[in-house]
Amino acid sequence: MHGVMPMAVQDYLIDHTHYDWPNLLVGWTWLLPPKFTVWLVNRFGDLFLVLPDDSIHLLDLGAGTLTKLADSQDEFCHKIDEGENAIKWLMIPLVDRLVAADGRPPAGFCYSFRVLPVLGGQPTVENTIVRAIVDHYRTYGTVHGQLRNAREQT
Repeated sequence: MHGVMPMAVQDYLIDHTHYDWPNLLVGWTWLLPPKFTVWLVNRFGDLFLVLPDDSIHLLDLGAGTLTKLADSQDEFCHKIDEGENAIKWLMIPLVDRLVAADGRPPAGFCYSFRVLPVLGGQPTVENTIVRAIVDHYRTYGTVHGQLRNAREQT
């Protein structure tokens, strides 16, 4: 039996420093607050945002939801170590299977679901593709915007 390797959180995050976030997230304005800072990005492009009150929120692209996770970065750093939080927030088991199957996506790309979870897609290797980050946000924003409009019409 091998010892458990300590998890390196960077293995589950994307370097997000070179992106034009206001432009990338134009399709998400219906859900996002007027002011926020992108703090972390997981390998599925979900965003951990810092709001002006220092609270941390998760923009889950697959679900099309914005959820408060913590009141501060410090609290988030404690919470991510609790229970299943890191596994859920960073999608660790699925990312591990994808990396084992095909290696990491190149810079500028992230994992993306073929069929969004909100439309019944499963979080599986078979339902995951590698997509350019720009296309990922644009496509998901359009789909969730259409779903929201359809819900409002009923």
